[in-house]
Amino acid sequence: MVRGTSSDPHLSAEDIALGYKQLLQVERGWRDIKQIIDLRPFYHRREDGIRAHVLLCWLAVLLSQIIETSTGRTWPALREQLQRLHVGTFTGPAGSFRQRTEITPTQHRIFTELGLPHPPRVLAATPQPADQHQPHRLVTPPSPGQHPFPQLTAPTRRLG
Repeated sequence: MVRGTSSDPHLSAEDIALGYKQLLQVERGWRDIKQIIDLRPFYHRREDGIRAHVLLCWLAVLLSQIIETSTGRTWPALREQLQRLHVGTFTGPAGSFRQRTEITPTQHRIFTELGLPHPPRVLAATPQPADQHQPHRLVTPPSPGQHPFPQLTAPTRRLG
C-alpha cells in the first residue's frame, strides 16, 4: 500500500494511481534486480552490513530505473544487448593485449542515449620484455615424400 497517499484528501485519483504505479515499478525493479544479480538470502550479523546491503540494492534499482527511463527500454532488454560486449586477451611473441569486441549499432544507440562514451577498444597492452622476446622460427618445408607432421600420422591398416 502507498502510505499517506490514500488518506491525503488533496490528492487526485490520478495522483493516487500514479503512486500505486510507481510502487509496482519499484516492486518489479526489486524482483528484476534480485534475478539479474542472482541475489540469494544473505544474512548480515551487524547493523552496518544490513544498511550497506539495503543501500546497494536500492542504488541498483534506482540505476536500472534511470537507465530504463533514459532509453525507453526495459533493463532485461538492455542487459541482453550490453552483455554481448566481450573482452578477449591476445598473446603473441611481442606481448599481450586485451581488446573488446566491436560495438553493434544497438549498443551504440544505448551508449548515446545514456550519454556515455564507448568503452575503449584496447583495454590493456603488455609488451614482452626484450630479454624474453621469442624470435620467430623458420619452418622448412618437408622433403618430397615426407609427411609434414610425422607426429600426427597413424599406422595404416588394410581392410578386407
